[in-house]
Amino acid sequence: MQDVIEQVSPVIRLHAADTVGIARTAITKGALLEPYGIVAQQDIPAGHKLALHAVPKGQLVKRYGQVIGFASNDIAAGEHVHLHNLCMEDFDRALEEAAEKRTPAQPAALAPGARSDTFMGIRRADGRVATRNFIGILTTVNCSATVARAIESHFQSRIEEQFPNVDGVVALTQNFGCGIGAKTETMATLRRTLTGYAKHPNFAAVLVVGLGCESNQIADLFQFSGMQENDRLRSMTIQGAGGTQKAIKEGIALIEQMLPAANQVERTPANVSEIILALECGGSDSYSGISANPALGYAVDRIVAQGGTAILSETSEIYGAEHLLTHRAVSKEVGDKLIKRIEWWEDYCSRTGSEMNNNPSAGNKAGGLTTILEKSLGGIAKAGTTPLVDVYEYAEPVLAKGLVFMDTPGYDPMAVTGQVAGGANLLCFTTGRGSAFGCKPVPSMKLCSNDALWQRQEEDIDVNCGGIVSGTESLEEVGERIYQQILRMASGEKTKSENFGYGNLEFVPWIKGAIM
Repeated sequence: MQDVIEQVSPVIRLHAADTVGIARTAITKGALLEPYGIVAQQDIPAGHKLALHAVPKGQLVKRYGQVIGFASNDIAAGEHVHLHNLCMEDFDRALEEAAEKRTPAQPAALAPGARSDTFMGIRRADGRVATRNFIGILTTVNCSATVARAIESHFQSRIEEQFPNVDGVVALTQNFGCGIGAKTETMATLRRTLTGYAKHPNFAAVLVVGLGCESNQIADLFQFSGMQENDRLRSMTIQGAGGTQKAIKEGIALIEQMLPAANQVERTPANVSEIILALECGGSDSYSGISANPALGYAVDRIVAQGGTAILSETSEIYGAEHLLTHRAVSKEVGDKLIKRIEWWEDYCSRTGSEMNNNPSAGNKAGGLTTILEKSLGGIAKAGTTPLVDVYEYAEPVLAKGLVFMDTPGYDPMAVTGQVAGGANLLCFTTGRGSAFGCKPVPSMKLCSNDALWQRQEEDIDVNCGGIVSGTESLEEVGERIYQQILRMASGEKTKSENFGYGNLEFVPWIKGAIM
């Protein structure tokens, strides 16, 4: 946003080149809209777009100084701009040319002499830092899900008093693991995801539960990942235990053996460089790209400058705005990796009869978002302004420091599952419509884009960013509040979703291929 938002205007203009402005609050037909000297042609809902000048049919429409679509009809100044007169058409985004001509960005760094902030984390034996301390139960196949949940249920009311340093026992079950070719990309992706969770620092210990005859054999999973059984990693099968009840009993006994050691932890100061922050948005509205997303981006810049990591994802939701990331890549190779993921999605959609522009949901549209280009431009604001240092496949271990991108679908639980498998130990989730998402074993901090949502759904929201829209707070002030809340969350302060118990059912690995 290059222009300062006019605090007195009912219309928010984000860039001098913009064709449209955003209604700060609901605007009634006939209202004079200063300082633009235009009259509202219809009632304009809060957060929706209106034309700042006339736009002939077929001409580009811009927001954030970028193309968000084309006028499908002649649009008059002051007219509501949405699904009825704004469409997306193919246009030359020149991906490869953009990657070739840009100057490689320089990685962010802490100012000379500045000291890194700290949070209270849990240092694991391998040196990584945890933000939570769970015992996990993972399943190789859907057939073992019921047993895993029964084991989890046994401990729900038995942990806090006896093992106060353990955040809980959580079963993360999934619907696949059989009917998949052992050597397929689909199986490799599933195993990579399970491996990422099994090795995650937020798990003090993990029990892997299988049926016994599934395609995704425990032995094959362990060989794939290089994992070996030890005091913090155990496995069992229902068939090997002799049936359901015996398996539940065996699983309970194994968890009971893990609990004393899991409880022997303490939080100690850790540098911000140990933070691996997953970035997500869900139920976005038109305000999201004005308030919550760029304010989160401010916090991301703070973290990255201190050596931390942030993971942007949802490839289908950066579509049309990927050039803003390739221009920030630290090398041509990194930019090319992102372009190849975009091209994979274009091919994937063409083969399945889908369109990249079918992404905006009903809630997105009700909140004023019209095209995937508009949604993508706002979504990328979560990534702040720092350089893009690497691009990862789904659930691939994230080893780089700085801003990275992970290839995931736009479906929130599936995207977050990949980020956590990659090593994210915190999650910031922006919403304009009211998501209540949670994720175990990683805390999920919810940021809302507008005051109305905060007033309606405060019980689910951790930080209200609506003051940016109403003009009562600056982006930097809200961004600093987010940053400080991230440090508190990393130090053990519970999020709203944690208090409600969200996260057990949100483990959703990405299954790309055929199920036989």
